[in-house]
Amino acid sequence: MDVTRVRKDFPLFQQEKPPIYLDSACQSLRPRQVIDAMNEYYCDFPACGGRSVHRLATEVSIRLDKAREDVASFVGVKDAECVMFTKNATESMNTVAKGLRLERGDRVVTTDMEHNSNHVPWVLLAKEKGLRRGYLSFQELEQGNLEPLKEELEKGVKLLSVVHTNNVDGSSIPLKKMVELAHDHGALVMADGCQYAPHNPLDLTDMDVDLYAWSMHKMLGPSGTGILYGKREVLEKVEPLVTGGGGVAITTYDTADILPIPERFEAGLQNYAGIIGSGAAVRYLQDIGMEEISEHERRLNVIATDGLMYVRNLSMLGPADPRRKGGIFSFNLKGMLPHDVAMILDEIASVLIRSGMHCVHPYFSSHGLEGCARASFYLYNTEEELRRFIESVKYVAEKFTD
Repeated sequence: MDVTRVRKDFPLFQQEKPPIYLDSACQSLRPRQVIDAMNEYYCDFPACGGRSVHRLATEVSIRLDKAREDVASFVGVKDAECVMFTKNATESMNTVAKGLRLERGDRVVTTDMEHNSNHVPWVLLAKEKGLRRGYLSFQELEQGNLEPLKEELEKGVKLLSVVHTNNVDGSSIPLKKMVELAHDHGALVMADGCQYAPHNPLDLTDMDVDLYAWSMHKMLGPSGTGILYGKREVLEKVEPLVTGGGGVAITTYDTADILPIPERFEAGLQNYAGIIGSGAAVRYLQDIGMEEISEHERRLNVIATDGLMYVRNLSMLGPADPRRKGGIFSFNLKGMLPHDVAMILDEIASVLIRSGMHCVHPYFSSHGLEGCARASFYLYNTEEELRRFIESVKYVAEKFTD
């Protein structure tokens, strides 16, 4: 992959002294191709799709259909109608949590490293409806130990809802094998793919997962645009989270005829520019190649790990093998708060990382940690940037730790 060529597509890197952006796990940068696609909507056909019948509205509808087909192709889905556009992965997972209409006593199993978007809905539903909860060790799953999962499934599970790649250390679980086990026990599976979909080849049909959610803002796409994929037979049983115009065929004073998928989940005026930009984003990624992107990130993680492995007072999170952590490198410096580490790196070297608990509060609290500093890499980061990151962290460790 020609990173130098790739960087020419991103406006941030055209500045005279661009910062070192290592926060793509929070939100990625956008290439000009995505920005141009969004601007084209606002400038050339800024109308409503699926409502009016004039030429501008028709063009919007055509572009939305194209974007849906492109996203479906990107994740190996033949039936594009099984791809729903939401405003983010949080809305996607809440749609499932609320819409499955689970009942008192139904059991939902998650891991101990879920983002709040796949944790809080179940906490509240357990309180409101009396759902039963089960937890699995993400670390054990990542290492290939599926015995705890089998034990949970034998207790009777309605839904296994798990993060595919966690956003704390970047490691991933063997989702396909877990789906097979869950289906053998009659359980549905939903996965949070926010940290997996932007960085790896993905074939949801081959994986056989029932529901999969992710956000486009982490994969070169616009903010305010998320995706919910589901098998048709599963989605048809999910009640929409939001109802209203665009999601119904006809209404009377007493009735409402809800449309089939995907419209049933897309009520109200949609983020047309965001959806069109999402199509441009997945086309951009496909043109480069997800295998190349994934390998590039692993190579950068090896550089970061080798460069910081023996730094005094520095501890790394996650598996020892950096290639199992994709594009995420998380660490702590003894005696320093993660936020302080991040602010100092920004101030002294224009190195931009994230810090804190990363919306995975229970995991950090249960391990007695106040969070971590997290550098995350993507297709536009260079080996030179990683070397500057390494030197900056070494400086902070030397100057600010005992």
